[in-house]
Amino acid sequence: MAEERLIRKYANRRLYDAEESRHVTLDDLRKLIASGQRIKVIDDKSGEDITRGVLLQIIASQEQFGTPVLSLQLLEAIIRFYGNPIQQMLTSYLEQSIGGLLRQQNLMQQEMAKALETPMAPIAEMARQNMEMWAKMQASMLSAFTPTPASGAAGTPPPKPESPKRRG
Repeated sequence: MAEERLIRKYANRRLYDAEESRHVTLDDLRKLIASGQRIKVIDDKSGEDITRGVLLQIIASQEQFGTPVLSLQLLEAIIRFYGNPIQQMLTSYLEQSIGGLLRQQNLMQQEMAKALETPMAPIAEMARQNMEMWAKMQASMLSAFTPTPASGAAGTPPPKPESPKRRG
């Protein structure tokens, strides 16, 4: 997986991308993560890793717009699992489920990419098969009209029928 990109959070609540030497927003971080980049957010003053809190902020900001990923029922269920003896099992289950979804998405994207790389491949294969069938059919038809060598010596054409002689 990609190496973590270091983000510093200053006392004024601004986020700073150390790799690009610029200030970033939560939306910038969301785009980085969506593109496959991993981030690590460090509080500049204390040195504390605050990545988890920032990721939760990004999720909360995304959940406000459009169709949310986390329904109210799902959020309530997650809250009920905190402190529950099977809390770790829920965490593992969710991680494995999301991992499975991501693998399926990648497979589908690869198949779509193959189809887009050679959009004519299915048609070309069908044309190749049709040409093979046509060649077989032609060979079969020609063999029906071609005389067999049984009427003459092997390798010699059969005698031509005599044409009627003209009387003059």
